[in-house]
Amino acid sequence: MPTPANLPVQTAAKAVLQQLVKHITATSTEASIARFSAQALAQAGYPETWYYDCPAFVLLGSRSVLSVSGRDYRPSDEAVGTHNLITVDLSPISGDVWGDCARSFYVEGGVCRAVPIGNEFGRGYEVERQLHERMCQFAQPQTTFHELYEFANDSIKTAGFENLDFSGNVGHSICGRRDDRLYIKAGNDRRLGDVSCFTFEPHIRQRGGVWGFKHENIYFFDNDGRATEL
Repeated sequence: MPTPANLPVQTAAKAVLQQLVKHITATSTEASIARFSAQALAQAGYPETWYYDCPAFVLLGSRSVLSVSGRDYRPSDEAVGTHNLITVDLSPISGDVWGDCARSFYVEGGVCRAVPIGNEFGRGYEVERQLHERMCQFAQPQTTFHELYEFANDSIKTAGFENLDFSGNVGHSICGRRDDRLYIKAGNDRRLGDVSCFTFEPHIRQRGGVWGFKHENIYFFDNDGRATEL
């Protein structure tokens, strides 16, 4: 399968997320991070979003475990401070071509990092990395959305974490209309290879923990049938 047309939009989203490592400070808030992200996407040529009116979905602190629709999201003005976890989910669009990418950022000792150095955030970061790695090894074009849902949730549970998504899903197809998304959820027997690309975005918390971790990429199947990050 050729590389999907979503690559430029997704690349722009990743570039904006990379900028946030230096942008986020102790005085940043969900509102200021969302505003900066939307402005940076617009400057990159992507002023529109496919996700309701929410180009940048930002959650920090105790709100990092929340799972709410973009229809209901309102960013808070709580400051990041010197120790926190912030998740930013970007959803730019160009015409009917989507980007969809999320990262968690870790503030330790007042320093924002994409990769944590302390134990408190380190386990969640590593589990997210492993989930994406294992998904790429498991998923094939003939794998159903339901099978990937079961595999991902079993992996999350085995790692000592729980799925925080309000619907229990771990991703969705990338398409041209928001309401046409196919979800990686129980009972969906469509094959992953039936869609051009899909997201994998487990939103997880360690059992008994207080932080919600999220890492999202778009994947497609290459000519050899391997799940490949866009």
